[in-house]
Amino acid sequence: MTDLTADEARRIILRAQGFLGARSRSGGVRGMLRRVGAVQLDTISVLARSHELVAYARLGAIGRAAAERAYWRDPAQAFEYWCHAACILPLEHWPLYAFRRRAYRERRYRWHEVPPTVDKILEQVRQDGPITTTDLGGARVDRRASGATQAGEWWDWSDAKISIEYLLDIGEVVCTRRVGWRRVYDLAERAVPRDLLDREVTDAEGVAALTAIAGRSLGVATRADLVDFTRVTGRYAKFLDDALESGAAGLTPVRVSGWPAARARRGATGDGAANAWADPAALEGEPRGRHRTTLLSPFDSLIWERARAERVFGLSHRLEAYVPKHKRVHGYFAMPVLAGGRIVGRVDPAREGSVFVARQVGFEPGPRPAAAVEAMRDALWEAASWVGCTSVRVERVTSPEHEGPLRAALTAQAEPPDGPA
Repeated sequence: MTDLTADEARRIILRAQGFLGARSRSGGVRGMLRRVGAVQLDTISVLARSHELVAYARLGAIGRAAAERAYWRDPAQAFEYWCHAACILPLEHWPLYAFRRRAYRERRYRWHEVPPTVDKILEQVRQDGPITTTDLGGARVDRRASGATQAGEWWDWSDAKISIEYLLDIGEVVCTRRVGWRRVYDLAERAVPRDLLDREVTDAEGVAALTAIAGRSLGVATRADLVDFTRVTGRYAKFLDDALESGAAGLTPVRVSGWPAARARRGATGDGAANAWADPAALEGEPRGRHRTTLLSPFDSLIWERARAERVFGLSHRLEAYVPKHKRVHGYFAMPVLAGGRIVGRVDPAREGSVFVARQVGFEPGPRPAAAVEAMRDALWEAASWVGCTSVRVERVTSPEHEGPLRAALTAQAEPPDGPA
């Protein structure tokens, strides 16, 4: 049994996620994607879309167009599917999701009943693909006119959109690139290399392999963290447990001080003192190197699960984009600020022309307020430079003791560290 302090576990996690040490950031966007295993997608775009922010957070001010090409290029290097949520995934992981594709096929339901147009849509992709929902006649209709009582992002889908998304779920079609944020669908048999398409993976094998990927990506993780990453339930969660206990996932049990005790699984054997799992390679050698100072997307895999973010960083964070404005505490799209391996504050960002606007800045409690102010200044300026801004404006600082020093630091550095973008 390996014993880890909470601080040791945090540093291992930072290295695994690409925030500590230069070596963990090698290989550009594609290398980053393979290390983190899954990059969550989201429709919200503030400074940039979340998948761009995830790459920026680890790699610095890379070109946004270059990042897009690295995710969605021809030939395909990645595909979109369901992992922790809707995610960009390395294309070589395609066979591992066969268990989920089979489950969707058996269920034959996708928020709506699958319409009878599904076979017609598949044939259209076969004849005309690659295509977007625009080519299929549009993604949305007004279902309220037919008596539907719910409306919104999912409920007003057209039959064509429901059909094509179901075909994506079951693996008949695949999305390996986007154009103007619209998914481009093509037959899996055309877009996925034959060796991956023909590889047969059982349900248990797929879950075990994804558990291993989750463990390597997260560095140190509880069972709940692994389940959250892979989003498995029922018998698939049992496959995850079996893979951990049998060693098929290749992870080793560890005991992290200060982390909650693990719940004993009925009928389980072994050392019940373990409360987490780790990638054995991550336990070899002390994590060393320079820490990244950066803004983090709320959908970043470092902090995407609230219980884990609180356990590892003491960060209680909630996306407030869908919270009424008068009830928001930290702001519409508050981005935590990582510095020195810790969360030092939060920024609710916006952009007005060439001005980076920090609508609200908050600082976390900590022993080094001056260092936190410097880190906040650096994070704001680097992000501003990345999105092409030449000035930074702070509208509100929630802690009076930090406001004067932060404004003074920003005034003293009146342009990006490397000059205007």
